[in-house]
Amino acid sequence: MSGRFVRSSKYRHVFGRPTRKEQCYDNIRISKNAWDTNLVKANPTYLSVNWEASGGGAFAVIPLNEKGRLPDQLPLFRGHKAVVLDTDWNPFDDSLIASGSDDGKAFIWRVPDDFTLRTEEKEEPRDVAPVKQLSGHSRKVGHVLFNPAAANVLATSSGDYTVKLWDVEAGSPRLTLKHTDIVQSLSWSANGSLLVTTSRDKKLRIWDVRQEAPAHVAPGHAGAKNSRVTWLGEHDRVATTGFSKMSDRQLGLWDIRDPKEPLGGFQMLDSISGVCMPFWDDSTQCLYLAGKGDGNIRYFEYEHDKFEYLSEYKSGDPQRGVAFLPKRGVNMHENEVMRAFKTVNDSYIEPISFIVPRRAEVFQGDIYPPVVGTKPAMSAAEWFEGAEGLPPKIDLESVYEGEEPTEIPPTSKPLSRVPSSSTPLSASKKEPESSPSKPEPEPTKEPPRPSPAFRSPPPSMKEQTSSIAALASKFDDKEDSSSGEDDTSSFEEVAKPVERHQPRLPEKHTQNTEPEAITRKLSSPISPTKLAAPISPSKPASSGPPSSSSQPLPASLPASLDQITLQDIKTLLETQSRTILGQSEKIALLTEEVDRLKNTIGDKM
Repeated sequence: MSGRFVRSSKYRHVFGRPTRKEQCYDNIRISKNAWDTNLVKANPTYLSVNWEASGGGAFAVIPLNEKGRLPDQLPLFRGHKAVVLDTDWNPFDDSLIASGSDDGKAFIWRVPDDFTLRTEEKEEPRDVAPVKQLSGHSRKVGHVLFNPAAANVLATSSGDYTVKLWDVEAGSPRLTLKHTDIVQSLSWSANGSLLVTTSRDKKLRIWDVRQEAPAHVAPGHAGAKNSRVTWLGEHDRVATTGFSKMSDRQLGLWDIRDPKEPLGGFQMLDSISGVCMPFWDDSTQCLYLAGKGDGNIRYFEYEHDKFEYLSEYKSGDPQRGVAFLPKRGVNMHENEVMRAFKTVNDSYIEPISFIVPRRAEVFQGDIYPPVVGTKPAMSAAEWFEGAEGLPPKIDLESVYEGEEPTEIPPTSKPLSRVPSSSTPLSASKKEPESSPSKPEPEPTKEPPRPSPAFRSPPPSMKEQTSSIAALASKFDDKEDSSSGEDDTSSFEEVAKPVERHQPRLPEKHTQNTEPEAITRKLSSPISPTKLAAPISPSKPASSGPPSSSSQPLPASLPASLDQITLQDIKTLLETQSRTILGQSEKIALLTEEVDRLKNTIGDKM
């Protein structure tokens, strides 16, 4: 083969950069409770940590700018009567945080103004008390998660097999989602109207929360260990991580309209026993997988309904908890696209920066699209009444320049593909006022996706015919005109295919004007250069054998072109196109056969 094609992506070379120990958050006592949560949560201002505290439960809040070794005595957020299991920051208020505890309650807290961990000498740190208590569960509250579109709407999961939806301002539960076993993870859709959960009964549930009923229930990962789920932003897809019956870690991609089985089946990751924590970045369309018990973080790019592996950050320090920073908090001056905070040895937290390697010293708009800001799409009362919508986004270039964030109204619909009207997802719902015009109904059965062998043009082979050589030259011409448009193509060419021209016998230029001679002339391979060259009747015919480049026609030929109809030309072009397609398919089959033989030889060796 004369060349190879690789996938084009702006994030193909993203790498993870660790932080020096003196710039980490040291002298921390992370909770040793065995409940499966992330232990840490982050926003652009603060970092929350489940704390190992005696006499009740507590968690700590650390300002991100206070790095290094922290004081031995910290102001803690105390109020729970049992260990704190999970926390979550309000996406529209960086000083508001919710917590869930083993005492069966959820609390709402507000970080005081000018909050700091560095107190004056001999001054005792003052603990922070909750501002609101949410009581309604009969057993421990294992997860808390704010709605990403509506203000002050909180979801809590409990050991009583329920998920409750709270109006935080009123302090009361408004909706209850009943499960048959303990909920292991939950995730909201981008517009906050749907919720996906995984539970210990190995089921994946898509909830129409305001109907208090699951729209779909499907079998999830078959393994006995915990599974996790995350919604892929504004897509109608969810990703899950879990285990097979053989305890292999798996990754699954699901269509929420028909989640009977994952798209393309489960993808095996490895055989490590730790739970894999998924994190989705909607702006870069990347999925990050951080494993408990190992120090590695894989990341994939979502494209064409599959996850394309990008790279992996490897570390010898295992992690028990990981948190990712919202996109509006990354350092754009260093081309940082994501930042993770991982716990190390339950004693300090290390930031990991994921960076696009570029030397540009200006704002990189292609890797920083607009992201969700701090303004909700609706209030809690409007959401409980059935309102839907995406929160407005902000232009990161204004943040890069140090100005007030410029708001950009949402232009896309809540889901990339509206679920079928026959499913409970859209039943008894009205179309949002801000949504675009209703698209035409899609067929219930999608056409089969092409196999990966036909996703890019197959490379030319030594025995290819002159038609395939002409096809290669056509791609060369396109490359020149689109060399600066990497974003519009899924593939970029690393090595140009070497064009090998087939030997052609000399042709005698005679005065023959018979239609057979003209047809033979037109049926020869036609390159884009020849088609673009104008026909000059007055130019004399050149002597000698014809070359592979453009050449003028014989002087007697233009006079006989009147005998050729446009239909004849179209017929010849269609015949040649079918020939090219057939040869391309044969080459693809030969390529697959070569790969199979290589694998067979490799297995025998």
